Amino acid sequence: MQIVIKHRNVVLTEHLRQMATEKITRVTKYLPGMDHAEVTFFEERNPRIAKSEWCEVTLHGHGHHVRAKASAIDSQSAVDLVVDKLAMQLSKLKDKVVTKSHDRHHHYGRRDDENNRGGVALLKPDLAAFVPPEGEAPNVAQLVKTKQFVVSPLSVEDAALKMDLLQHDFYLFTSAETGGCCVIYRRDDGNLGLIEAAA
Repeated sequence: MQIVIKHRNVVLTEHLRQMATEKITRVTKYLPGMDHAEVTFFEERNPRIAKSEWCEVTLHGHGHHVRAKASAIDSQSAVDLVVDKLAMQLSKLKDKVVTKSHDRHHHYGRRDDENNRGGVALLKPDLAAFVPPEGEAPNVAQLVKTKQFVVSPLSVEDAALKMDLLQHDFYLFTSAETGGCCVIYRRDDGNLGLIEAAA
């Protein structure tokens, strides 16, 4: 397995590097085939935060990306926490991959009506919610980061799985069914929503 370790505002000792390498290599036993890992250590420089040492790990393999992040009072403890999270996620991914191969009808979210695809609640956004009340200036945020990535054709089911593995609240993908651009997202009630670009 190829492991790339980066650090910001943290002294990366040889002991910490070896420990992280060994534990991350070991955790991949939950799902063989994860062949690349990116590890980042950094410190949250805020004196009011006790658990200021962070470790973030992203695993790649099988066409999947699994990410976990944890903080602790020291970097070694952060590694232990993040490895525990990775073990749970890899085990979850393995179960879903096995289940999917045996059951093509596994659904996410809720099934409110026959128009829901894959059990995901399809919602039309309320555009009025984005208009500030009369007399109030809109709160304009600055664009501080731009990301580019390949958008792959996926089923709603696969997109939901990838979103979970990345621990994101939304995931952009191309529908394998329609070829259109879609965003799946997690609602406050725990269910999933799907936004589809109109033809």
